[in-house]
Amino acid sequence: MNTVITLCQEVWKDYPHFVLMTVVLILIGFMAKMKLFSKADQPLIAALVPIWDLQILLRMVGRPKHHIWYFFIPVLNIIFTFKLMIELAQSFGKTSYTDAILVVVFNLFYILNLALSYNEEYQGPVYRVAEELLAQRKHSLA
Repeated sequence: MNTVITLCQEVWKDYPHFVLMTVVLILIGFMAKMKLFSKADQPLIAALVPIWDLQILLRMVGRPKHHIWYFFIPVLNIIFTFKLMIELAQSFGKTSYTDAILVVVFNLFYILNLALSYNEEYQGPVYRVAEELLAQRKHSLA
């Protein structure tokens, strides 16, 4: 335990700007996720609880609860995270390939944009929903 404390003190002493930048990005991520959950009428406190937030994200995109186990399989968890983020963007009407690339590459800032944008609305789950229905949802809001 003492080695962890001394390591943290050394990191803070040598690289305080990296520590502060990391803390700020984590806080921005929590706030964006809370706002995103509020748009989908989900509990805000779930954004702060590690496994519960995954369950809420799965519920928002319409996936069954047992898909949470995909996050514990070493290589599959990366692929599944990307798939879940793309489906989350599709739940807000972002169905283009550009949106899929942006949500994967700039995840934090894309989610922040979805959360803070006034004209983005949660349209419902997209898991196992036909592409025609997704396009119809998008045109009905426009």
